[in-house]
Amino acid sequence: MNLTISGHHLEVTPALRSYVTGKLDRITRHFDQLVDVKVLLTVENQTEKDKRQRAECRIGVKGNDLFAESSHQDLYAAVDDLVDKLDRQVGKHKEKLQSHARAAAKHVM
Repeated sequence: MNLTISGHHLEVTPALRSYVTGKLDRITRHFDQLVDVKVLLTVENQTEKDKRQRAECRIGVKGNDLFAESSHQDLYAAVDDLVDKLDRQVGKHKEKLQSHARAAAKHVM
């Protein structure tokens, strides 16, 4: 798995990098066929203070791309919400792969 973590208008510190990789381990525990993961952490220059911190991620899996984004006042909370969304998407993708494999086996017999 190729993991790329980049920041837009912010510096990605080692603590932030380790936090994101620790959270993404949860996804790789559920589904290990991830090709590449690209995470973009952004601080938006809005006049209002709420939901300035944004995290977005694109996961390349075999035959598909999964994308999620999250905004929050705190960047760590945005990463938590992002990983929750990605975990649900990866779970659905894994379910689809397993159901198609079983359906194909039924039609062969």
